Amino acid sequence: MPAGTMFAKFKSTNVAASSSTQNVADGNPITQYFEIGKPVACAGPELIWRIHDAYRKSDNKECSVFIFEKKVAEKLHKPRRKETITELLKSSVKTLERFRHPRILQIYHTVEENADTLAFASEPIFASLSNVLAFHESKTYENPNVPPTAGGTAGAGQAQAAANTLPQRPAHAKEYNFLDMELKYGFLQLTEALAYLHYSGHVIHRNVCPSSILITKRGIWKLAGMEYVERMNENDLNSSIPCPPWSNRVSKMAQPNLDFMAPETQSTSKCSLLSDMFSLGMVICAVFNSGRPLIQAGNSTSNYAKQMESLDDLVHKLMPRLPIALQEATSRMASRDATARPTAQLLQLIKYFIDPAISALKFLDVVNMKDTQQKSQFYKTTLIEAMPLIPRKLWWQNIWPMLKSEINNNEVLAAVLQPVMLFVQEATHTEYDNLMSATMKVVYNTPKSIQASVTILENLHLIIEKTKPEDVTTDIMPMLFCSFDGSTIQVQSAAVVAVANVFDSIDELSIRRMVLPKVKLVFEKNITDPKIVQNVLMCIERVMDRMERAQVMDEVLPLLANVRIPDPDIIMRTVRIYHKLFVDKTYGLTVETMATNVLPLLIPHTVNPALNFEQYCYLLEVLQQMLEAIDRQQRNKLKLDNLSMASPERHRTLRHQFSTDNMNAPPFNIPNLRIDQRKTSSAEDMARKNSGGSGMLGGWWFGCSPSSPDSNFLRVGNVFPNRRLSDNTLMTPKIRIAPSCASSPGGTPGSGLPTRRHSSIGPQERRGSTINLSPPTGGSMPNTSSSVPFLLSSSMQSIRSRRQSTVLSSGPLGSGSGILQQLGSGMYQLFSGRN
Repeated sequence: MPAGTMFAKFKSTNVAASSSTQNVADGNPITQYFEIGKPVACAGPELIWRIHDAYRKSDNKECSVFIFEKKVAEKLHKPRRKETITELLKSSVKTLERFRHPRILQIYHTVEENADTLAFASEPIFASLSNVLAFHESKTYENPNVPPTAGGTAGAGQAQAAANTLPQRPAHAKEYNFLDMELKYGFLQLTEALAYLHYSGHVIHRNVCPSSILITKRGIWKLAGMEYVERMNENDLNSSIPCPPWSNRVSKMAQPNLDFMAPETQSTSKCSLLSDMFSLGMVICAVFNSGRPLIQAGNSTSNYAKQMESLDDLVHKLMPRLPIALQEATSRMASRDATARPTAQLLQLIKYFIDPAISALKFLDVVNMKDTQQKSQFYKTTLIEAMPLIPRKLWWQNIWPMLKSEINNNEVLAAVLQPVMLFVQEATHTEYDNLMSATMKVVYNTPKSIQASVTILENLHLIIEKTKPEDVTTDIMPMLFCSFDGSTIQVQSAAVVAVANVFDSIDELSIRRMVLPKVKLVFEKNITDPKIVQNVLMCIERVMDRMERAQVMDEVLPLLANVRIPDPDIIMRTVRIYHKLFVDKTYGLTVETMATNVLPLLIPHTVNPALNFEQYCYLLEVLQQMLEAIDRQQRNKLKLDNLSMASPERHRTLRHQFSTDNMNAPPFNIPNLRIDQRKTSSAEDMARKNSGGSGMLGGWWFGCSPSSPDSNFLRVGNVFPNRRLSDNTLMTPKIRIAPSCASSPGGTPGSGLPTRRHSSIGPQERRGSTINLSPPTGGSMPNTSSSVPFLLSSSMQSIRSRRQSTVLSSGPLGSGSGILQQLGSGMYQLFSGRN
């Protein structure tokens, strides 16, 4: 980002600002390499370093430039001390360059000097911790109901008086509110910096205080202020070394901050590694004490000694404000007994710092030191898992700058795009436009690996949702259409999926001329690949609403006809498309097309064993709907063309339903019987058939030859000459059913049995009928009428039994008269009984 924008001009309370900040660095050689903007923060002893936003001219890399004006030392101190301060600051920068560590301020350009200024460049700085704590301290005056814990010179009455006067907020104050995770991670970073200095650099910092702690624009806490470092004995790191105490005779710019100095340094003129741990404990207390240190000596050694005596009480009162997991370690670090303090190595191991989100942030800070495989694994897995635990503020402040810097690294781009897509998904439209849009344009136009291209295409719907419409047309769509022309199956398949996801953003002309031909080509090249076929069908299903009917009929139907993979998901996708064409009448799917092109393709799937029950039911339902539509169409067409013909088969079901063979007639009373026509009785016909096997005997007995036209009648006149023919002939009467009730003619009240009028009696004489009109239960009788129940009488049974016995006992022809006599006698008795 170009310098000079969003930079506010401010002045430090301890440093007089020049009237024109743009001319501060004029004449310093550093201006040849950096474009310097306005000051944004200050740091160092007495905040004498002014920090300006800047960028490097060679590559436009963002950075910060620290500038020290030598005339400031002349105004505040005696002129001869100017050289001392200048040398001290120059030495500090040289020391920073020597110690290269992620927790130590990184120097971009070494110190440059001219007659008026010192200047050097570093990584981009947001503010010093002193600037932020000054803001929080000023808030306590505005809200006196929560006074900070402090000692000595600032009593309760003084704090109340200061609150009533409402002093102006210091010009160097920087408005910023820390999250709990920011503080936790910041304290851990300082601990790691001290561990590096103590056990790798073998030095004591001696000035760990808010003005020596810098916060980068990524929110990383960096340790600087190396003006007063003392080298340790490498063979005995636990021993103490001599060091000068704080003195009023020396310029305060040339001495460490008294409020954060360890008590043994002031009392015994000795310091050790644990002296730095005391200073760190005091920094932690100041952060939780609304930005005010527990010791406020005001550059007075007497005040310092007095307040140091009550330090334990001040620490005890402050403990409830600290997180529980940090209280014990802080109270021990702030102890006046150096042996009670933990070392930097031990402090990193406390429970307070054990956090998966913190571990992810730690790795991210040193990710540039890792190899490609480690980076890829971190971006794809560790960071993705930790991001839900990290506050969104740190997403944009800490994580996004690192991801953005990796965009141009093609080796890890595919892995970096995984968390980038999570940013796209969670970002607001404003955040995307202001922070991500420019970077994403670089991604679209940069040659990418196969996996990177697939990641972009699979998440294209998320990107388009946040992108301005004009950028979609100019940047995203060309990339999408070019993806179809790739030679890799993975990219082509991802492009098909992308079209299905973003088809609403594609104009109809592009769908007809660009999308469909390219999708069809991908299908034809990979017709046996189930995944690609599935993606193509999904794409077709979604974009066909935007296609013309003719194109659907000419392009989509032939494509569906070529789907030969029996996968259940593919079958169901195909069935849904056909069903959509069938239901939506705008496509004009005709019954001829269904009968010739659709049903022959779908019907074989009904016996596909891979379909589950629900899939099978859906397939059958679609087939039935199509068949019903074909049936209605054809019936109407045949009726209109007068081609409809009566089909016996059409009424087969109705005729069978009402057949007497299938009717269960309820019991009923037979009314009077009247003989309308004489027909051959069933018994006679049966006797004739059974006797036909006796040859001449049968013909002689009936008095006629088998070919006689009267052979259908049973005649017994020769045997019984005194009886009328009507008495000797059995008829099957045709029954006319009359109302069966007591008042009916011929009805028999009470008995419920019908009566039959015989021709041999008078019209007023009634005889009870003994005929059993119920169906036979054993044996069978011929049914001569399909509309009348079977008729069976006891006389028929008698005739049958006698005829059978006669045939079985028959001998030679000479004994025929005896047989006839027996038959005649039996029949006479039978009919006499009936009459």
